[in-house]
Amino acid sequence: MSQKVTISLIKADVGSLCGHHVVHPRQIEMARKKLEEAKKNGLIIDYYVFNCGDDLELLMTHTKGEGSPDIHGLAWSTFKEVTEKVSKPLKLYAAGQDLLSDTFSGNVKGMGPGVAEMEIRERPSEPIIVFAADKTEPGAWNYPLYKIFASPDNTAGLVIDPSMHEGFIFRVMDVIEGKVVDLACPEELYSLIALLGTTGRYVVERILRKVDKEIAAVATTTRLSLIAGKYVGKDDPALIVRAQHGFPAVGEILAPFAYPHLVAGWMRGSHYGPLMPVSLKHAKCTFFDGPPRVVALGFQLANGELIGLNGSDPADLFDDPAFDVARTIAMQLADYMRRMGEFMPARLGPEELEYTTLPKILEKLKDRFRHV
Repeated sequence: MSQKVTISLIKADVGSLCGHHVVHPRQIEMARKKLEEAKKNGLIIDYYVFNCGDDLELLMTHTKGEGSPDIHGLAWSTFKEVTEKVSKPLKLYAAGQDLLSDTFSGNVKGMGPGVAEMEIRERPSEPIIVFAADKTEPGAWNYPLYKIFASPDNTAGLVIDPSMHEGFIFRVMDVIEGKVVDLACPEELYSLIALLGTTGRYVVERILRKVDKEIAAVATTTRLSLIAGKYVGKDDPALIVRAQHGFPAVGEILAPFAYPHLVAGWMRGSHYGPLMPVSLKHAKCTFFDGPPRVVALGFQLANGELIGLNGSDPADLFDDPAFDVARTIAMQLADYMRRMGEFMPARLGPEELEYTTLPKILEKLKDRFRHV
């Protein structure tokens, strides 16, 4: 049996060019240098560095397993070095924003960066899709993951592929209580929707194939405001999904993004906006610091190596006219939501604004309220 390989996707906002806009090329260059050294030293098998908006994304393969202090330490030191040697000297905006501690504790979970990891044995052919989003939260994955792994209207394989017909198990995290629950679909589908519809509290942590508990997908679940106790930027989630041969096909995985759904985040982390599928080239947030963006990168995994179209460069799956209509709809929705200004439901509800600067405004006004 082949050796297990771990895929680790660790991301952080360590500073951006011109507001919360886009990662600077020098940040990516330094991160690549750090990971190339780690590859030569045998710590990792392969890597790919990219960005979605202002988030620096480190995709790494290795044999250390999930939660490895060596791999997490590599990511942490990379983010710290990029911050100190690039972000701060260039005076990039919000340098080191997601690094909520000065001391590495052995695992970056709970320290600011987002983490998605899965340990697998490679199949004869192992296609994976790596998603990254900017200006939104982990709950942004709830709707597409439901469509991909639980809706036969989206995923024909749930009906006609015997290896998928029994369904999948969703591990759902309550990010407020820090608890998880496993829900099996299709039999617990209604309970799943009841939870996932509350995107600010219940998020998908991972998905397992029911027949053999083989991992199918894993997502970041970091809620920065809950860690820091105040607004320190949106969570900007990432996601890894395995495709084909017992898992949903690539086309089934991408299909839910063809109609942009509304997600929390956008400007100042305080508004609902459409999640726009874009190419890496257009993974930069402009209009009202958005709209929220998502990229999808396709790789083949071969003995831990990330095989792409040109070396390790991936297939840029949303770089396709097939998603032009989705982008047009996203901008129509963005314009519609902005016409509401600062009135709900364009702006998030009070429970979601608890960690923003709004409480400071309410504090100023508290003595002016009077009983009627």
